[in-house]
Amino acid sequence: MSRRRSLHLAAGLLLVAVVVGGVLLSYLWLPFAPDDTSGGRLAPPGGDHLLGTDKLGRDLFTQLLIGGRIAIGTALGAVTVGGVLGVSFGLVAGFATRWLDDAAAVLLDILIAFPTLLLAMLIVAGAGASLATAVIAIGLAMAAVVARLTRVLVKQILARDYITAARVAGISWPRIVVSHVLPNIAPTVSVNLALQAGLAVLAEASLSYLGLGTPPPNASWGRMLYEAQATVLVAPVAALAPGIALVALVIGVNLTADGLRDFTDPRRSR
Repeated sequence: MSRRRSLHLAAGLLLVAVVVGGVLLSYLWLPFAPDDTSGGRLAPPGGDHLLGTDKLGRDLFTQLLIGGRIAIGTALGAVTVGGVLGVSFGLVAGFATRWLDDAAAVLLDILIAFPTLLLAMLIVAGAGASLATAVIAIGLAMAAVVARLTRVLVKQILARDYITAARVAGISWPRIVVSHVLPNIAPTVSVNLALQAGLAVLAEASLSYLGLGTPPPNASWGRMLYEAQATVLVAPVAALAPGIALVALVIGVNLTADGLRDFTDPRRSR
């Protein structure tokens, strides 16, 4: 791996570590209660309020830490849902007969044609706005991308000579999947899931901005941006803080995923 790519991976891990560290800190200590409005409306940064207060008098630093919990939780939850469903469906499609495989490919193409945010909005609008609904909706939208990638990888591996040799030796398909297929697709799928995690963070922030994400009183970076837009000229920190945190996390996740791709693919390191 080149020096530049190593720096990219280190920078990505550092950005993610800062956000994760803040989230872990929030479970041990918060400067104020999330619903404490005693700080006064739109107080400037300084004193007891590191980043100032919002238009309701709540501490912005506290809101930022809680928003980090939701961002990380959404990313992990959506990746879990999308990974489990996508890999499972991709494995089935990879082993399916020709016409079932063609039908699965068409279905996946139709699902992927819908933007992730639009599909998540439709699901949330039908099921009701909540963090759990947002995580499931984003995970389902993500599953189609993971399934198509898994399907392609499985078909490539099943065409290898060592798979034919394993079948001739009498090894069962379940054992082949566990011993050969899953270990070979894991690096590529893992990198793709890391990239999808960044998209999940953006999708949750977008849903919250539109009022379809985490409901009050839980803080979300997307809803913080929505609430701060009316007072951005008076209290710009209220908009800058969640915006910078959101960009830092997404860039960190993308740099980490890119570094992992270079690490898992020796051809990219040359």
